[in-house]
Amino acid sequence: MFLRTGIRRRGAVLAGVAALGLALAACSGGGSDGGSNGSGGGASSTLVAYTGQAGDYQINFNPFSPSKIGGLGTIYEPLFFYNKAEVRDPVPLLGTEQSWNEDGTELSVTLREGVTWSDGEPFTAKDVEFTFTLLKDNPSINSGGFDGTAKAVDDTHVTFTFEQPAFVKGPDVMNTPIVPEHLWKDINPVEDVIEKPVGTGAYLLDDFKPQAFTYKANPDYWGGEPRLKNIRFLALSGNQAGADAIAAGTVDWQTGPIPDIQNTHQNFPNYDAYTQWQNQMVLATCSSAEMGCEGPQTDPAVRQALYYAMDRTQLNKLAFMETANEISPVFTLTPSQDDFVSDAVSEKTAPMTAEPDKAAQILEDAGWTKGADGIYAKDGEKLTLTVEVVTGWTDYITALDTMASQAKAAGIDLQTAQSSWNEWTEKKGSGKFELAIDSLWQGPAPDPFYLYNYFFDSGSGAKVGKSAGNNYSRYSNPEVDKALDELAKLPLDDAAARQPYFDTIQQHVFEDMPYVPILTGGTTSVWNTAKFSGWPSDDDLYAFPAVWSAMDAAEIFKKIQPAG
Repeated sequence: MFLRTGIRRRGAVLAGVAALGLALAACSGGGSDGGSNGSGGGASSTLVAYTGQAGDYQINFNPFSPSKIGGLGTIYEPLFFYNKAEVRDPVPLLGTEQSWNEDGTELSVTLREGVTWSDGEPFTAKDVEFTFTLLKDNPSINSGGFDGTAKAVDDTHVTFTFEQPAFVKGPDVMNTPIVPEHLWKDINPVEDVIEKPVGTGAYLLDDFKPQAFTYKANPDYWGGEPRLKNIRFLALSGNQAGADAIAAGTVDWQTGPIPDIQNTHQNFPNYDAYTQWQNQMVLATCSSAEMGCEGPQTDPAVRQALYYAMDRTQLNKLAFMETANEISPVFTLTPSQDDFVSDAVSEKTAPMTAEPDKAAQILEDAGWTKGADGIYAKDGEKLTLTVEVVTGWTDYITALDTMASQAKAAGIDLQTAQSSWNEWTEKKGSGKFELAIDSLWQGPAPDPFYLYNYFFDSGSGAKVGKSAGNNYSRYSNPEVDKALDELAKLPLDDAAARQPYFDTIQQHVFEDMPYVPILTGGTTSVWNTAKFSGWPSDDDLYAFPAVWSAMDAAEIFKKIQPAG
């Protein structure tokens, strides 16, 4: 049995890559070279992957679009790769060296020589300058909050300058996908769908169909053509179909639940499973009435009541096969980021059992009155909330069914609306939702600043009807924005200077709760060890092992070796 659990692995969990991690996808069948798939005999040069895509793909390889289906890392490379699973030096990709000046206002990067785009054009520092200017000019896709200036010094050197110290922004800068100026100068990066992606990465788009798409190895890749020649991504109907595909041996890698996941290797000898705790599951809310959100969830008391209405022990057992972990109400990873928690935060972790009386008291103090049906109401508005979830995400759907019973005991009517991944994504991005079950991801360094910057900075929000970045809850708090600005000026190792700003942020995060904490998800990958070797392990955790964590998956694909 190869499921990794226990304190040591939990303590090793660090942080995730920014807003660039979701949305690859997967498929069944051999690649264009006719390689076998499933667990059949002989070596296979095609790896079949499933990322949880429910419903057909809509082609879009725009790396900055919230509805992208792939390309990050595999086609569009960043300057460096940051391993969010383990403390390591960043891996040079398009960049080879980086250094800050003493006051943190200038970051100099040396670029790799001899790199070409997949259409044969040379990659230069002008492409890097163009990419970051593009992001700065289009705030809705500037998910890392880049506010500096990128300038090509010559073909292989670029300098990033900032008006104020910006040490903490370095990892996000280095982890941004670079696009070719000669093609993207004529592209609308916010609205355009990219059907024929051109990048510098180890893979090229080979074939696309709504049910599947395929990458093929780039023979001219600067790092050498990878040994894994083809990757196929399949669109299935949801988690159950993914589990069935593992049982049938027709998918080689998926990150998601399967029955009796703790005994994967016993049940399916060709497969092993590996778990890490990192992504923090939430009921995200469209939180701000000032930004155009509508519904009872715009009342912070309702969000706090939901928080106390949950029986997390029951949720973990019924929905997540006890693979989830505790969660901090201020979104510091437990236990690896406990040192960042403010002394003023009375609850270091969310309660694991429901506290319906406390939830009811919060609502009543805010003017809600319980009706004859046991559900609260205020000003003629019944406390009914709808949670958006992707069709086929069986673990989340089970969690919501369980949560509905728990919420009812606290006087809250919780409904569920299922839709395709594309519809769910559009609702979040446009603000046309009340609640959505989702996960918040970590940043490229083991530090809560990045999550706060991604999801709580008003700069990545937007009015309802406009496209938001990571802050799709539309949360806006000037004190939080100011604290984030001050943190961005300080070195990551100056704990004494930084903590007062964390204290401010955490006070408001806990009181306002635009994202209602559920649990820290145990991210479990199931992969075919009979057909492929080179997977991450406790001995070599070179990337976060999740097929949908795009930058990490790209590194894993480059390491994979077909057996035989």
